[in-house]
Amino acid sequence: MNLHPNLRGSLVLAACLLLSGFAQASAPQLKTQAPGYYRVMVGDIEVTALSDGTFPLPADKLLTNTTPAKTEKALGAAFLKNPVETSVDGYLINTGSKLVLVDTGAGGYFGPTLGNLLVSLKASGYTPEQVDEVYITHMHADHIGGLVSGGKVVFPNAVVRADQHEADYWVSQAHMDTAPAEKKDFFKAALESIQPYMAAGRFKAFDGDTELVPGVRALASRGHTPGHTTYVVESKGQKLALWGDLIHVGAVQFPSPAVTIGFDSDSKAAAAERRKAMIDAAKQGYWIAAAHLPFPGIGHLRASGTGYTFVPANYSALR
Repeated sequence: MNLHPNLRGSLVLAACLLLSGFAQASAPQLKTQAPGYYRVMVGDIEVTALSDGTFPLPADKLLTNTTPAKTEKALGAAFLKNPVETSVDGYLINTGSKLVLVDTGAGGYFGPTLGNLLVSLKASGYTPEQVDEVYITHMHADHIGGLVSGGKVVFPNAVVRADQHEADYWVSQAHMDTAPAEKKDFFKAALESIQPYMAAGRFKAFDGDTELVPGVRALASRGHTPGHTTYVVESKGQKLALWGDLIHVGAVQFPSPAVTIGFDSDSKAAAAERRKAMIDAAKQGYWIAAAHLPFPGIGHLRASGTGYTFVPANYSALR
């Protein structure tokens, strides 16, 4: 059968598209993401957000100084529902002379959806051997679990630093022995993660507000835990405050900063520190980042009524 060239070409194209459609339909869904890292510059200092993964957080059961109904309403306004898929973020700071990691993720403590920070770090172009110092916001397992793997240190050349109050409280066999059964695992994780660095002479505590390396300082923000610490990066008039766990569920706590969480050691002090940090960040307009804001967890705050609105960083391919 003789076909007009245009018609013959159309049939060939249709057949290719049909076959292509069948091939695409039969491909399995992968349901995975690429290793997560994202960079911003704070003056001359490079900060790389590193994703450790996500985990389901039952906000209606854990948030306090509120009600489950109010929590559900706030989550719904942000198109979220319980349990909230919650990020765990770490931050790598390259000052030009020092490579500093703030928090190390959960390691093997929280199951297969977490423990990816080292993969993200390597994907970002760095290795654990290059890390000079590791700063810990606080010693809950999802922030220190990545310090060790199989009982061995993950960052062989790094000095680990945290507030002395934090170390005294969590790295204590006596405290673990007297803790309620439901809290013993917190102490166990701290002992397993911090003691190998202590034994190697590579744990160095500080007390409160302290400059650690040029451009990076510790700022006491105690309440969530006895020695909870914010780390502040400053260069050439620019600033980024790494909040750690000053906030857990942004959709709820930004509009209602008084909402606390059951993990707080001192919920009143934690709420006061959060309010103080929010007031300052909104007034001064500097960057903030937090461990449990949706990755990369970096943005600005704008005052809104009695609360605040979080404005995530605009995506940039080049810095």
